Amino acid sequence: MYYLVFGALYLFSLLPMWLLYFLSDVVAFFLYYVFGYRKEVVMGNLLQAFPDKTDKERIVIAKKFYRNFIDNWIETIKLLSISKRTMNKRVTGNFEIFHQLYNTGKSVQLNLGHFFNWEIMTLHAGINQPYTFLTVYLPQSSKIMNRLILYIRGRWGNPLLPSSDMARAIIPWRKKQYLIALGADQRPAVPENAYWLYFLNKPTGFLKGSEKYARGQKIPVVMMTTTRTKRGHYHFEYFCCVKIQQLCQKES
Repeated sequence: MYYLVFGALYLFSLLPMWLLYFLSDVVAFFLYYVFGYRKEVVMGNLLQAFPDKTDKERIVIAKKFYRNFIDNWIETIKLLSISKRTMNKRVTGNFEIFHQLYNTGKSVQLNLGHFFNWEIMTLHAGINQPYTFLTVYLPQSSKIMNRLILYIRGRWGNPLLPSSDMARAIIPWRKKQYLIALGADQRPAVPENAYWLYFLNKPTGFLKGSEKYARGQKIPVVMMTTTRTKRGHYHFEYFCCVKIQQLCQKES
């Protein structure tokens, strides 16, 4: 069954991007206007997050959400066959920061949020900086979905670490230089241990694990922001939380 699903999705991924985005618009239209997929949940969340906006303004945001939601799926499927050349034409980033950090001899932790297509970041970052990029993944209950995720994230050589056993899986890499990316906005499994703040007008818990890991390993943290310059095109801006010159002074 996996090979049937993979084959169908791979052939679909070979379609040109303009056609894939056209199909994305069609699916988003049906989800919003015909099926009303989770529309009450979406509109309720928007009302809570943006109480000062008018109903018309929230509807505009909702329509953009549905379009972006399907775009993320379309772009992820495209990663089954996308070339490195095409990837670098569509995605840019200030990767010189990783070259500077690499020269300090330090490993690096990259922190990000799940507010864009992080699968694109995973592949793009893996080929544009000198580190071995350790890619963390959440094992899926569906064996087919799990194998697809492993294929996409590992197709250009990124080592894969299961989040369910990351502490053990990362042991062989601790004496080597590596870059590891962690999503810091996952829902905490133990709410009592979370860091809580108000986000979009409601209490939101954030994991402390990424901070704890960086402190424990004494490695610098790089944060990133994402700009969608146009449909299917992204710019990733990376910035280090500690001045690189300070790291060099500590090493010397």
